[in-house]
Amino acid sequence: MSEKKIQKTYEEINARIKAGEAVVVTAEEMVDIVKKDGPEGAARKVDIVTTGTFAPMCSSGLFFNFGQMTPTIKASQVWINKVPAYAGLAAVDAYLGATEPAEDDPLNKIYPGEFRYGGGHVIEDLLRGKRLLLEAKAYGTDCYAAKKMKKEVGLDDLPYALLCNPRNGYQNYNCAVNLSNKAVYTYMGMLKPNCGNANFCSAGELSPLLNDPYYKTIGVGTRIFLGGAYGYVTWQGTQHNPHAPRHSNGVPVKPAGTIMVQGDLKRMSAEWLRGVSILGYGNSLAVGLGIPIPVLNSELAAYTGVSDAEIFTQIVDYGHDYTNGIGRSYGQVSYAQLKSGEIEVNGKKVKTAPLSSMVKARAIAEILKKDISEGRFQLNKPAELLPDGQG
Repeated sequence: MSEKKIQKTYEEINARIKAGEAVVVTAEEMVDIVKKDGPEGAARKVDIVTTGTFAPMCSSGLFFNFGQMTPTIKASQVWINKVPAYAGLAAVDAYLGATEPAEDDPLNKIYPGEFRYGGGHVIEDLLRGKRLLLEAKAYGTDCYAAKKMKKEVGLDDLPYALLCNPRNGYQNYNCAVNLSNKAVYTYMGMLKPNCGNANFCSAGELSPLLNDPYYKTIGVGTRIFLGGAYGYVTWQGTQHNPHAPRHSNGVPVKPAGTIMVQGDLKRMSAEWLRGVSILGYGNSLAVGLGIPIPVLNSELAAYTGVSDAEIFTQIVDYGHDYTNGIGRSYGQVSYAQLKSGEIEVNGKKVKTAPLSSMVKARAIAEILKKDISEGRFQLNKPAELLPDGQG
């Protein structure tokens, strides 16, 4: 008689975490376990697989409240260290986007599009304990008479600071090359002419959404590692595309799912949120993100056991095609090939380089593993799963 297939619940796994009995491994470790024991054997052995990624995530930012003054003010324009924030909210609420550049950046006056300081740097500076110049202007009303505010603020001075990122954790992304005869400067970094280099941005087998390709455990309320603290998935991210083409193992071979995430900035760390300046493109924020995947059954064990050699992406030309909306691929490559340091494009050997940090991705997966193993982190069952494109 065949052995009954394994099927676990969140409640059972959390009970094992509480009792100190949960078996937790990183996604890299899970690759070897699935290879050795098969998906069903791995599902019996492992309860949770931890993931991690650390890379520029442009669709990030900060909701904050900066406190009232006397007389009161309803701000219509807000700046922190000369970086504009969106003030079309309540009286002293605003949103600071990670890619917003400082208005007085002198380099931009010489080289348009070249910014050294922006919203992502403001967020990092706040986390580093720096005091920054906050300025606000208003049109004045009977109940909010003041028309100007200027003060120095640190993170502790802000009554409310919520990191709220509309699109993080992209599920796969392009390998970028430049087939034109001049250098181009993109959000994927500087690309040399005539396919002189190839840049990619994913942690591959450690990347969160690549370990749950159909979002069977990820949704509204999923508890995650975010910026050095714990946050939550609050919705699918902008540009979420579960209908992207997939490999036979279910993993998308083009950019697919994304997540909207948020968490208390005051609990986070500058080690895991870094302001970024991308040459010739602008500013961003490098975000540390990790999601624990509960191994509820053999299907999830198989997904979390997929290796870099089994995850593929497309080679895309950013010198002409991308700008002109041409969705042409110049070949499909695995993350094992990309991480080897060299791929072949149109018969030419091309050096590769990542925009994401594998060192930090591994560190995030290990932090999650330790916190779960020691009972400091339990799993949340999502209130609603992300759209998976299968319905």
